[in-house]
Formats: sequence, C-alpha cells, structure tokens
Amino acid sequence: MTDTAGSFAHYPGSVTDEAVDADGQLRPGYEPVARVVGELGAVGLAAVAGDIARERRARGVVFGTYVDGRLQERPFPLCPVPRVVPAADWDQLARGVEQRTRALNAFLDDVYRPAGRRRTDTERDPEVVRAGVVPSWIVSASPGLRAGAVGLAWAGQQRITVSGLDLLRGPDGWVVLEDNLRIPSGIGYAISNRDSARWAMPQLYGDPAVAGLADPHEAVDLLRAALVDAAPPRCDGPPQLGLLSDGEHNTAWYEHQLLASALGIPVVTPDTLWPTPSGGVAVQVDGERLPVHVLYRRFDEADLAAHLTPLGTPVDVLLGEAVRCGQLALANVPGNGVADDKATYRFVPEMIRFYLGEQPLLAGVRTWLLADEADHAAVRGRLHELVVKPVDGYGGQGVVFGPLCSAAELAELQAEVAATPHRFVAQELVDFTTVPTVIDGLVAPRHADLRVFAVAGATTRVLPAPLTRVALPEGSLLVNSSRGGGSKDTWVLPPA
Repeated sequence: MTDTAGSFAHYPGSVTDEAVDADGQLRPGYEPVARVVGELGAVGLAAVAGDIARERRARGVVFGTYVDGRLQERPFPLCPVPRVVPAADWDQLARGVEQRTRALNAFLDDVYRPAGRRRTDTERDPEVVRAGVVPSWIVSASPGLRAGAVGLAWAGQQRITVSGLDLLRGPDGWVVLEDNLRIPSGIGYAISNRDSARWAMPQLYGDPAVAGLADPHEAVDLLRAALVDAAPPRCDGPPQLGLLSDGEHNTAWYEHQLLASALGIPVVTPDTLWPTPSGGVAVQVDGERLPVHVLYRRFDEADLAAHLTPLGTPVDVLLGEAVRCGQLALANVPGNGVADDKATYRFVPEMIRFYLGEQPLLAGVRTWLLADEADHAAVRGRLHELVVKPVDGYGGQGVVFGPLCSAAELAELQAEVAATPHRFVAQELVDFTTVPTVIDGLVAPRHADLRVFAVAGATTRVLPAPLTRVALPEGSLLVNSSRGGGSKDTWVLPPA
C-alpha cells in the first residue's frame, strides 16, 4: 500500500472509505489517482473541477427537475476524482446483476402470461404465487400491475430489455438497494462522465497504470444488440430502431439525444409518429416516413395516453395496436412496475431460487412490508432508525431517512404510515461506503451508490458503463441528482 501523504492531504480515511483505510493507507487501484491529485494540489484540483463544470455546461450535460410544475434544468455535477471498482468486485456485481435481471424477467413473464388469463381459468395466479413463494397480494395489489400490458409484448420477448440496479457497498460487501426496470436512466451520463474526465485530466487517463479500464462507450453496441433482439416476429430483415421520447421537457432529454446519436437512430416524439398501412408505425424524419420496428421507450408509460399523434390518436393506442399486429416491439415493455416496486423487492431472492434454481449472488437490504401486520408491529417504534419508502416510488421520490428527521417530521411520518401502512416499506439503514470527492478544492469523503445496467436480449449482459452517484453535502445520504447529488467517472479495473 502507498501512504497518502502529499496526495490526499488531511483526507480522513476509515474502514468504510473505498480509497483510504483507517490507517491512512491507499487501497489497491487508487495509487495513480492519488499521485495525480497530489501533483495538482488544491489550486490545480479546483481549476480542473471548474474546467469540467464549464465543459459540461457547454455540451449541455444537464438533468431536469420539476419544481412547482416547471422544469428546471441543472448541470449534472461531475467530481474529477474517479471511483475505482476492483476487478473482483465487478465480477461479483456483473454476475449478480445479470442473475437478478434474468429472474425478474421470468417473474414478469409469469405475471403477464402471453395467453392472458380468462375468467374461467381455475388457476389464474402466476406460478410463483401458486407455489407459495410470493403472496398473491404482492402481484394483485401492486400499483405497477397493468392488466393491459399482457398484450404489449410478443411471446418470448424479454419485458426488461434494460435494467438499472442501484447498489451500495456496506460492511459485508455489495447489496442491492433497488431494481429499476421501467425506464432506467444513466447510461448516457456514464458515457459523458468518461468523456469529461478524460478531457479534463489527460495526464491521469494517459497513465500506463490505468490501461485496460472498461470503456463505457462499449455499452452502446451491447444496447443496440439487445434492442435488435427485441424485434417483433413479423420484422423481415434488420429492424429499424427508434428512441421514444416525449421531448425536450423530459428530465433526461440530454441523455435521450446522446443515446440516439450514439446508436445512430432517430429520436421519436409523439408528433412524429404515424400509422403504416400494414398496422405498424413510422417516424417522420426529414420529411420522410420511416417504418420503425423497435422503440426504446424513454418516458413514463402513464404519460403515453396523454400524448397524441398528428392524427389525434393517443400514443398508447397506436403503439398497442402495432404491437398486437406483430409489427412493433417496445423496450422496456409497459407494466414492469409490478417487478420493481419496493414490496416485490423483498421476494427477489426467492424468485432467483424458484425460477433459476440458483442461490442469489447479491444480498438485499432487510425490508419490512408495512402492509403485513407482523412486519408493521416489528418496526412501529423504530421508524427513527430506519429508511421508509413508498411502495410505488422511484428515483428517490418520497424516501425518508428516519435518523435525519426532526421530531416534527418523524411525527408526521408516523402518522402517515399508521394511516396507510400498505403504501410503505421500511428498510435497515445501510452504513455504506464513502469515496474521495472534490469539495471546494479539497478532497473529502462523501457517500456514493452505484447504478449497474444490464441488457436482456438473446442473452443477458451487464454493461461496462456503471454510474456512480455521490451525495455532495457533508453527512448526506441522498445521492439522487434530483436531491442535490453529483456523479463520478467509474473505473472498472481489468483482472490482474
């Protein structure tokens, strides 16, 4: 190990820090980072951070947040100090994320059986429910269940083409915090982070010691292959792909444009969608209508009905008819919320054993379902110690950290949970790791999570484009960009 003197000056290492241990020794992989940071010093590091901020503003690397009903675009902050993920960690993460994605796809296929379920069926529940692995109410009462989604995928299609799993590194290793299976964002930001960091610190990225890092740009080809694999049965020849967006008022509009450009496919907005004589859909590009076979869906399924095509047809109606005609595939398929709500999360390890016959490779966070009276009773007096989440929330919406609540906030939370316990789950607070982060020119420890993406087509593959999100205020646990978080380039080290 290398001592940090002269590099991370006065950096307070700890047993929970990924770069510097409690004895002040650098952990493996951080040597070149510490060397360059030391050479730059506080003034040079502050200058690099400023250069990155200006470069990203010039390129429009932003995310959107709705405040009082209005979209406000903000820069997506990038810390110049990368996060290092050792090869052994990445191997475990990759295999675990792929396994979990395969199991959740099997669950969705079970829930939305292609033939549907008739009223006369004697066994209308999914197999996983009939086997006693998952309670029936987990499926039937899920806010994410969409009865109409049965007909929105062709038989055998993977309903999750792109997954994004949020992970934390805790005292006992990596744990899955959330499964994002609807319209997970972040692949484009991971690519952009590498571009910005490499531009701003060429001396670091040109160091021979960091040769062989995983390249986030390679995610594009894997994503394209998975979208091609989603092509509907009636598609003859290479399928035409499109990225379905609701336009510039989407909070991830920057990423929509970046990924469409990288994939070489058009951005498809409702005002450019047209029906074709054969029952499919076409996108109008430069005055011509181009038939589209696979739409990479990047806006909420609940909003599909609110948008109209130029002919006045609701988007969900046009797309649904094209799917049922075998002319179109949607990726991801609407209705995936039944698999990524916070109550379903509790049962994913059991799903892995049931559907795959395997033991889970990644652990989860201890979770109590407050709709269950026994679970509710077990934590009723402990909400001040726990994290409380709405069952149907995503993107950090509605998450409450009990230890950070004031007495008044805690009383309000307790009252809300007591009135509608079925709306919430409670989870243990994970003491997750910190990473060195530039704050006002100095390097300080800040909490970070990791979003790891996988694509499912003919095979399920993890993408080499993980996204690190970091909580910027001291002591904060909120890494979401909408809650003031920033980001880092993530180094996946090659095997030794």
